[in-house]
Amino acid sequence: MITQKIFNDTETAFKLKSTEDLNRALFLFGMINRPTLVKIGTYLTNISLKLHLPVEGLIKSTIFKQFSGGETMEACMKVIDKMYTKKLHSILDYSVEGKEEEAQFDAAMKKKISIIEFAASKKELPYAVFKPTGIGRFEIWEKVSAKENLSEEEKQEWERVKNRVNLICEAAFKNNIGVLADGEETWMQDAADDLMVEMMQKYNKEKAIVFNTLQCYRWDRLSYLQKLHLKAKAEGFKVGAKIVRGAYMEKENDRARKMGYPTPICENKEATDVSFNGVLAYCLAHIDDISVFIGTHNEMSNYLALQIMEDKNLAINDTRVWFSQLYGMSDHISFNLAKKGYNTAKLVPFGPVRDVVPYLIRRAQENTSVKGQTGRELALLIEEKKRRKGEPTKGNRD
Repeated sequence: MITQKIFNDTETAFKLKSTEDLNRALFLFGMINRPTLVKIGTYLTNISLKLHLPVEGLIKSTIFKQFSGGETMEACMKVIDKMYTKKLHSILDYSVEGKEEEAQFDAAMKKKISIIEFAASKKELPYAVFKPTGIGRFEIWEKVSAKENLSEEEKQEWERVKNRVNLICEAAFKNNIGVLADGEETWMQDAADDLMVEMMQKYNKEKAIVFNTLQCYRWDRLSYLQKLHLKAKAEGFKVGAKIVRGAYMEKENDRARKMGYPTPICENKEATDVSFNGVLAYCLAHIDDISVFIGTHNEMSNYLALQIMEDKNLAINDTRVWFSQLYGMSDHISFNLAKKGYNTAKLVPFGPVRDVVPYLIRRAQENTSVKGQTGRELALLIEEKKRRKGEPTKGNRD
């Protein structure tokens, strides 16, 4: 029985943070904990970048340094190597969003393949990741999802999108690197789901290389996974499931309300937790058929996964089970899991400061909408600061 609260160990969580790093994190999470400041900061940052005001230095020394590994793959290796000394792996994520042109999509695909090839020679980097709308227009994914008739030009465009996805998955297969396809809005997701299943049929014959993301704030994801599992068993391929709670809740609910259809999102946080934990339990109950990548900052869901693994007598380093959190967040989960020997990885965003800012802002906005998340981060950082000063802390009393 797992009773020890391993995530309360702030010394392990923040071992690599200097006092300066700790203070910066305290400042940033203090800001993020106040939604009004996030809105004002987002507005001012966007305006400053549009007007080409000299704010990149300030951004780079604050939010970029906290939540991004650097501007290039090579620059990221400094933090990646440092984390690996604590048995914590990394996943490089070139976090440049919002491109719309074919040449940009081709360039994004080549970048993803170069990351896969870079990762192949580094034991610290077990996975790569890509965003479907980063390699094809959102509208084409949306049209295919809606099963609309495509023009001849659109048919050719869709074939190019499918080819880019295939080339990324093929590179992952050849280099024995897992590849994770991000989840996105429901009105483009059916096309992505179908395409990623095709990739699993092709590349997951022996083991899971290709992983699709299930956003479990959708109430239909367990039934979707069960059907996919049956298909995989019948056709002889392994399912790769990256499970997360989800990132587009307000957008999803707003669209459903405006367009008059039932929301695809669970009615509240409690229902989302039930959905996520149900999908998690199903994956671990069928581990011979489903490899699971558990992307969550929720302590209880992580503890649940540890308990199920123990109950099923799964090795703590079973290669079919990985845990992951975002760089700059939930270090108390990542570093403590890694210390115990579980397969754990940080998702490390990188790219030019100006291009990565929209991604970082989205992460800050997500944090303000997750009840208790930022408060927990702040409390742990304060605990660690007290511990370093030799003051009594809750962690020491537990």
